[in-house]
Amino acid sequence: MHTEPLVLTFDMGTQSARALLVNAKGEIVAKKQKYYERPYFSLNPGWAEQKAEFYWDAVCETSQALKAERSDLWGQIGAVTCTCIRDTCLCVDKEGEPLRDVILWLDNREATDLSTLPRVNSLMLRLVQQKEVAEAVRKASPCNWIMRHEPEIWKRTHKFILISAYFNVKFTGRLVDCAANIIGHIPFDVKTRTWSKAGDLKRSLFPVPDEKLCDLVKPGAIIGGISKQAAEETGIPEGIPLVATGSDKGCETLALTCLQRETAAALSFGTTATIQISTDRYFELLPYVPPYAGVVGKFNPELEIYRGYWLISWFKKEFAAKEVADAAALGVSPEDLLNKRLQEVPAGCDGLMLQPYFTPGISMPHAKGAMIGFSEVHTRIHIYRAIVEGINYGLMEGLFLIEKRGKLKIEKIFVAGGGAQSGEICQITANMFGLPVCRIHTHEACGVGSSLVAFVANGTYRSYEEAARNMIHIKQEYQPDEREHRLYKKLYGNVYAKVFDLLTPLYKELNMILEEN
Repeated sequence: MHTEPLVLTFDMGTQSARALLVNAKGEIVAKKQKYYERPYFSLNPGWAEQKAEFYWDAVCETSQALKAERSDLWGQIGAVTCTCIRDTCLCVDKEGEPLRDVILWLDNREATDLSTLPRVNSLMLRLVQQKEVAEAVRKASPCNWIMRHEPEIWKRTHKFILISAYFNVKFTGRLVDCAANIIGHIPFDVKTRTWSKAGDLKRSLFPVPDEKLCDLVKPGAIIGGISKQAAEETGIPEGIPLVATGSDKGCETLALTCLQRETAAALSFGTTATIQISTDRYFELLPYVPPYAGVVGKFNPELEIYRGYWLISWFKKEFAAKEVADAAALGVSPEDLLNKRLQEVPAGCDGLMLQPYFTPGISMPHAKGAMIGFSEVHTRIHIYRAIVEGINYGLMEGLFLIEKRGKLKIEKIFVAGGGAQSGEICQITANMFGLPVCRIHTHEACGVGSSLVAFVANGTYRSYEEAARNMIHIKQEYQPDEREHRLYKKLYGNVYAKVFDLLTPLYKELNMILEEN
């Protein structure tokens, strides 16, 4: 009997872990998902850490559960891939064992008493007016914090890695990483897809010595076979090849825009909301802030809104007890009920507007979240819709910046992530951007993108374009309402785009007062 080859893909996110069996048509034929009860813990205010074993245990649990449920498919697995969260760091010894807990991308700690930057680099940053940004990046870098505050740990560190490399060593015993995973506070040259050379600016910002950096491989490379120990713990047959793919957002963008390139943008409605494009050209959205290395040798210029759709979880916890209870009784998700209620509130939320910068970014180290325009007409559902619109306003800002810097014109939007499951959110997005919004056949675009690389690597498809034609299918397309788009365009240009600059002095003053007390 003919059996189709499958790829077993692990998508390790901030709030959950997924194990997916994907076929060559891009269909999810089986899936297990584990939501983390405690995604991270904070030993001090602003910290976000987790045990490395916590993530590996989630891999093992979802894999074993998937095998138990679909043992009939297990013999069809031809390759394994693993895609995961970015900028999440770990110190390991020579055996790849953790020396301390993982520091997540959500972590807000800052290194103190850092040495002065080399004079040439400092002068160059001042000339381009990026000195303040560079200092903020240095302070926020886990490597600098560990060097300064945990020198004994740093001394014992064999390799300073991202969590993606930890998964590779757990699966295969080989301590390497894929160049498409190297996204974070680490000395990486995006143009060459290699570690930065001595004297490079990034070496002064992230002074990790060469001997503490792991070897890199290209996307599509075979990292190794599943080891005997990993086979016992996960249930995956020993020897199955682990194929290098890339970061979660990179795999998602590959699945959404592989065939469109510079005419389409990918929106990710995940814990971090992002807008990315795939391009052959290297260009920076902000000076000295490079695009990310794409999964298939392209570049992915990106704008991020940290804690983007995390705000939905926050709202649900703090304001949606009724929907949570009703959803439990009906056997649906609270988000389903909340999203249906979005239609109760008109476009523009009767003047309520949210700025979604609950976590500062590189270009706005003093930022905080803000909501303006409250009046007696507003309800908690207005707040919910203002969150959705506010995230989109931030992503629209990214679109305009991408078009300006890249000298290009985006014609279509593709969406993925948890928020993309809502038709109401997709329609609001189309209306706000004034562009068609496409939803592919699955919201698991990240997992399909990662699997797509494996199907090219094993010869099922000759190119990524051929793989995309066979594996990616548009399920729905939402056309913009021009009347609502005109309203949103005015609200963005006349109000939203001015809010941050007007509030920045107050944010700085607020931060200063809090730091002093």
